[in-house]
Order: sequence, then structure tokens, then C-alpha cells
Amino acid sequence: MQFLKFVCAVVTRVLFLLLSLTAVWRVISVKNDWWFWLLTILYVPLLLETIVTLKRRRGHEYKWFSPVILFFLISIIPSIWILELHHQENKSSNPQCKKLDSWKNVQSMMESFNITMGPDTNTLKAIERRLSSICPNDWILALHQALLILLIVGKWLLPLGGGVTRDELSQLLLIFVGTAADILEFTSETLSDVKDSSPQLVYIILAVWTWSMLQFPLHLAVVTSKPDESREEQVEEQQGCCRNILLERHSTDIWNIVESLFIQDGPFLVVRLTVIIYFEVFHQMLVFFAIKNFLVVILNFYRLVVICLDVRPKSQSPTS
Repeated sequence: MQFLKFVCAVVTRVLFLLLSLTAVWRVISVKNDWWFWLLTILYVPLLLETIVTLKRRRGHEYKWFSPVILFFLISIIPSIWILELHHQENKSSNPQCKKLDSWKNVQSMMESFNITMGPDTNTLKAIERRLSSICPNDWILALHQALLILLIVGKWLLPLGGGVTRDELSQLLLIFVGTAADILEFTSETLSDVKDSSPQLVYIILAVWTWSMLQFPLHLAVVTSKPDESREEQVEEQQGCCRNILLERHSTDIWNIVESLFIQDGPFLVVRLTVIIYFEVFHQMLVFFAIKNFLVVILNFYRLVVICLDVRPKSQSPTS
């Protein structure tokens, strides 16, 4: 069992490195500049973390924080930034690219791979040419999707940290799935609304996207310390201890609210309102998702008020 956990830890990190290398290769292919191989310097923290974790912790994660996921994000996010910015600057430069928007197009792409992999051809060069012929937008979307899926699957494969139960892990993975869907929708839909005359909006969207990705290395939304009953009784007996009781009993709920307000739905709402009001972009889906973010923000404030009201009477009740 210990060997299986070790293998899972190694396989997960190898998958992280492979996806990061794929993103760097795509940057070099698009920019046609070998200097972008310097992006692999960002792999150093991930490699060091791998050595330390496998040697000292036998592949086991930490309880509240995942360094490997953070370093994986550091290694791949700059490449996606470069691809997104390049695509926004050169949207109409490659009209003959191959789209992957239908099953028929995907089948033709796979058949072209089989044709080019003949005995008299350079297989690697042929594969590179075929991959380079795919439309930039499809390439970027595929990297976004692969990144989010690999974060979820990777967290599932990584050995549990000390004190983390399987129930907590399952809850965390379900939260990751919902978060990933919201983030992918935000980047794909909002970036498609960017006009050629507003490149600064691309930087805003990518900055908010980068900020929202910081949810994945943190596990505070589910994994929290559980105070024992004697500790709760001591806290309740103290005068003016509403804040202590709030943190003791509802730390998970409070962190969920903080994540939503300041890392995900709050920033998403601000960006969408900016797109609608300042950049004058308007369509049904944009308005719908802006309303959805607004409702989530309001409901989180309502949830915070309910938690405070639930704690306050008990902390202010007279002691006999």
C-alpha cells in the first residue's frame, strides 16, 4: 500500500511536468523563438518539491496546503498567458487552421495522423506539423481543460495529507469540479467577448483567472481543525467571545464565503460588470452569468449574517 501511494505521487508529478512541457512547446511553436525554452526554469520549484516530498514525506501531502499544485500552476500559467496574449493579437493570421468543433473534424485529424506516420516519414516532425495546424483557440481551450482536469485527477491520486479523511477528500474534489467549471466558463466566454480595440481587458481577465486558480492549492474549504467539546465549552464561558466561537464552529463556512467573495464570484462579477458597462458588450449569456455571480455574492453575505446570528445568542446568554 505504501508503495502504491509512492507510485501515485510520482505519476501525478510526471503528468504535471508533461502538461507544462506541452504548453512550453506550444509557445515555442507559436512564437517561433527557442528562447522560450527558458520557461522551463519555472520547473525548478516543482522538481525540488518532488525530491523533498518523496524523500522526507514518502509522497504524502500537507493537510491544508498542496505545494505541488502551487508549483505546477507556477510552471504552466505563464505559458498560457503568452498563448492567450498572442492569440488576441493575431486572431485573423491563420484562417486555414483546423478546427476541432465537431466529431467529423476530430476523426479527420486522427486519420491524418495515421497517414503521416508512414515508414518513410519523420514521425516526430509529421506529428508536430499536424498539431501545429490546429487552430490556436482550440489549442488554448484544450490546455485550459487539461489543466483543470489534471488538477482534479492529480489531487485525487496524490496521497492524503496527515489528518485528512476520505470524506473530506471527496468533498474537496466535488468543490474542485464545480470551481473548475466556473473558471473554464469565465475564461472561455469572457475572452470571446474581447474586442480588438480593448486589449487591456485581456490582461484584466487573465489576472482574475490567475487569482481564481489559487483556490486549488488551498484545502481550507473542507479540511479544518475540529475542536473538541471541552474547548468549545471553555470558549463559550468567556465574556465577549463571539468571534472565538465563530472561528471555532464555522471556520469551514467562513473560508467558503471568503473564497467566493474575494477569489471567485466577487472578482468574476466585477469583470463582467466592467465588460457590460465600460466596454459596452452585451448579450444574454454574459448578463445571465453576471446575475448568477451577483446572486452567489448576495447569498454568501446572507449566509454570513445567519452564522453570526446563530452564534451571538449563545455567547451572550447569562450564565447561572
